[in-house]
Amino acid sequence: MFNSLNTVFDPKKFKAKYQEARVIVLDDSFNTFQHVANCLLTIIPNISEKRAWDLTIKVDKTGSAEVWRGNLEQTELYHEQLFSKGLTMAPIEKT
Repeated sequence: MFNSLNTVFDPKKFKAKYQEARVIVLDDSFNTFQHVANCLLTIIPNISEKRAWDLTIKVDKTGSAEVWRGNLEQTELYHEQLFSKGLTMAPIEKT
């Protein structure tokens, strides 16, 4: 008889199934600071206004900023939503 409680957890299999990825916003010459910050506030869950502005400033000063890191499915959703608001997005980066 097989007892599932004795199953060994294999972190490699788990990580492969639930792969993480990153959403990166790129700097551009047409989106305003206000628009970028508002998009981050409305789309990225649990982001504070200060964090949204800090990331917006980082995009402007360095050319890009990671605004989300999480499971691939959520990453794809947030990437698409930010892109649909007109933000310039880097391709999704799997980690």
